[in-house]
Amino acid sequence: MTMLSPHELATLMLVRSAPDQIDTTRVELDTLLDYRLISIEPRVGGWRRPMLTPAGVHLLEATTRLERKHDGDALTREDDNLL
Repeated sequence: MTMLSPHELATLMLVRSAPDQIDTTRVELDTLLDYRLISIEPRVGGWRRPMLTPAGVHLLEATTRLERKHDGDALTREDDNLL
């Protein structure tokens, strides 16, 4: 898999946090579908709702772990500068 663009990653985050508010015509959804990070659930009235797949959940969890590690490393460097 190639890297996701910032827009694709942001769209994946939106699918997690506000799936009912996403415009399902967004181009980024096609890429996320191709990578099987989301699926589209048909709803009543022809309305469609994007949902994270297990792979999408895993990717966002990994991103969160990296962010926390990065924040922890930054705090350690700040503490070292105080000594």
